[in-house]
This record gives sequence, C-alpha cells and structure tokens, in this order.
Amino acid sequence: MKAEYQEGCPQRDSVEREEYTGARSARAREDKERDGADLLERILDRNNLNRAYKQVKRNHGAPGIDGMTVEEALPWLREHREELLNSIRDGKYKPNPVRRKEIPKPDGSGMRKLGIPTVIDRIIQQAIAQQLQPIFEPLFSDGSYGYRPKRSAQQAIRKVKEYAKQGYTHAVEVDLSKYFDTLNHELLMNLLRRQIHDERVTGLIKKYLKSGVMENGVLCKTEEGSPQGGPLSPSLANIYLNEFDQEMESRGVKVIRYADDIVVLARSKRAAERLLESSRNYLEGKLKLKMNAQKSRVVSVVAQKYFKFLGFALGKNGGGIYIRAHRKSFVKAKRKLKELTCRSQGRNVRKVMENVKVYIRGWLGYYYIASMKRILQNWNEWLRRRFRMYIWKQWKKPKTRIRNLRKLGVSDGQAYQWGNSRLGYWRIAGSPILKRSITNEKLALAGYYDFPAQYEQLRKLHLYD
Repeated sequence: MKAEYQEGCPQRDSVEREEYTGARSARAREDKERDGADLLERILDRNNLNRAYKQVKRNHGAPGIDGMTVEEALPWLREHREELLNSIRDGKYKPNPVRRKEIPKPDGSGMRKLGIPTVIDRIIQQAIAQQLQPIFEPLFSDGSYGYRPKRSAQQAIRKVKEYAKQGYTHAVEVDLSKYFDTLNHELLMNLLRRQIHDERVTGLIKKYLKSGVMENGVLCKTEEGSPQGGPLSPSLANIYLNEFDQEMESRGVKVIRYADDIVVLARSKRAAERLLESSRNYLEGKLKLKMNAQKSRVVSVVAQKYFKFLGFALGKNGGGIYIRAHRKSFVKAKRKLKELTCRSQGRNVRKVMENVKVYIRGWLGYYYIASMKRILQNWNEWLRRRFRMYIWKQWKKPKTRIRNLRKLGVSDGQAYQWGNSRLGYWRIAGSPILKRSITNEKLALAGYYDFPAQYEQLRKLHLYD
C-alpha cells in the first residue's frame, strides 16, 4: 500500500527534515566554495599560474637567494612543475628566505629594507595574490587606493581635494614606523581566516610570513612583518590596515589611504587633534603598530610647506583649491635632470636627450594632475640651456667651436670671438650667440622633448577621469 503523507505525519516530517538538511548542506558547500574552501586549486590552476608567471616576467626584478633569473625560471618550471604543485598541495613546500636589499627612501630620509623572494616564490605569491583579490576587494573601504585595480595615487589626492572643498580643511598625517616590517602575524592570520576557509592556503601564507630573511649570509627569523618586495606583501598590507579604514568609516571619519600613507581629515584643527589621538590608540592598541610621533601631525591641507601626500600638495588661490606637486618633488626631479645632463659624462647628446625624455615622460605620467604650467615652462628654458652647455662642452677646443659656429650660420668674426671666449660654460650657454646658432628647432631635430606640450595633452586626456 502506497504511503500517503498527511499533516503531522512522522514520515513526512522526517523526509522534509532530510530535504531541508540536504539543501542547507548544499548551500553551505556553495558558500564555502565561493568564500575560498577550494582556493588552493584555483591558485594552482594552469591559467592562473601562467598569468602569474607573465606578471612576474613583466616586473623583471632581481634574483633571490638562489640566483635564478626570470629567464631561467620557465625551463625549471617545465621540468619540475608537477613536483612543485604536489609539494604545495601536500603542505610540504617550504618557501626560501628572502634576500635583503636596501634602497634609498624617496624623500631621502634613510634606507628602505626590501625582501626579494626567489623567482619561483614570486610566481607562487603572485598566483595567491590574484586569487585573494576577488575575495577581499569587495571588503575594502572606498577610501583605500593603494595596490587596488582601477585605483591610483592621482585619484587619492583628488579625493583629498574634494573633501577640502567640502570644508575638511585640516588633516592628520599618519606616519607608521616600519609598517611592512611590523605587521603582527597572529592578527593578520586571524583576518585571513575570516574569509579563507582553505587551511592549505592560510598555511602556505603563514610559511611565507615565517620564511626568514637572508642578510649578509646570515638567516634571520621573521616573527613579524611582511617584507616589501614580494607580490603578496601589498595585498596583506591592505587586508591588515582595512581594519583601521573600517573602524574610522564606522565613526563617520574621512580617511584616505594609499598603502601605509594615511590622511585623516577633519573640519577643524581641534577635531583633527582628537582624531590624531584616537588614530594612535587604534593603530597602536588594536593593530599593534607604531606611529611615528615626530612625523604624525595635524596640518592645514593647504599649507604647502607642511602638507604632503604621495608627493602632492594642495594650494589655494582666487580660483579655489588646486593640486600641485610638493616642493620636495620638484627639487628631487630637478636634481635628477641635472644628473642626467651632467656635462662630464661624455655621451652623445642624442642619447642624453633620450634618457631625459624617458625620465620626464614617467614623471609627468604621475604628476600630470598638478597645476604647474608656469614651472614647466621655466624648466623648459633651463633644460634647453643645459643642453646648449652640454654641446658647447663637447666641442672642447676653440678651433672646433669656431668651425661648428660657422656651420650654424655665425659670421667668421663672431665665431672667432665666441670660440675663443673664456666665459664659463653656463654663461656661454645663455648667450644670444648660442641661442641663435643652436636654436630650439635644432634641439628638437636632435631629439629634445617638448614636455610642456606633453603636459597639456595629458591634462586634456585625463580631464574627466
């Protein structure tokens, strides 16, 4: 006899419970997979690894402690691929220590310690970072701009400008002492485990954190920090400081952050001073970081002498608040241009012009949003004079100078007079005779880069970004 299930029937209740439990288990399984339970397989997927290798190759970079170059990595991977992947899956893979390298800080305030992983470890780290991004990206604050897709330093300073126009005229410049070297491993791992349910992945990340640093042939343990230099480090740094972003956001505080460069905005100096203290309490108390007491301070956002964020500053005139490059950024750039056009290097002037072009294009590609038309025009005249001086120095002997001046259309008398002049190189370079002979047009034909024109083009191109 066929069973009929009626209301309150035990058989039907049992079946419904089983169906509900099965559906709930399926949903939990889907949620778990979506949140990263099978994350390691996605990391080790052939397409993901190929993409990681190509990115590491594009980045170039120096070898790690094993001396293997990026070019040598591909043949090695072809030969040892399965062995490498199986060791990672089995949890037996042991990352190499990173190689310590020191580079000057951009502001010249000291040396920055980098940790350079081996090429194979860089590829694995890049593969991990690529799969962490879709998990954590939706969780990040809107005020975070560093190392995130379709976000930039230019957008960050524009946001500061936008808030300044709304009346947030004071800023807390938060300076973290050795941030990348002081991340608390336990806190970081707890943050990762909230979203990553594949223990093999969290275990692998922990191994990278604990892999150590090789410095002057001595292996040093890493009990804290995530050394700068590996592809995974920026992602972990963002995940860690996202806690600060979210805390401030929950309090209604305006925070703009690019990696460990943080600006907290307020409408008054008094409010900013309170935020300085509350930021210190959270960063040092909750996140176990260290704020630099001397460099962390309250400033007006339009105080060009004091406010500096990502190499930019804000100014204020009759037209309102505008973005400018910070004076230190100008000083550094001009020092580099002097170095590139040093007259004693003995290179062909066309090669020197090419080197200058490469540097200025990169510099403008970053600072194009700054209002600096007049400054660049002055630089243009100064740089042309530097090249005239460079060419004059290369001519060396009076007879060579006389001959070349004649070729450029200078009369015999003037060519003889200037060719034998004992005036210094810089004075000669600014003389009317060299401006008439080595004209702007002739410099352009030799390869001189008209960077003020390029600046204007970039401004128009990014007008509506």
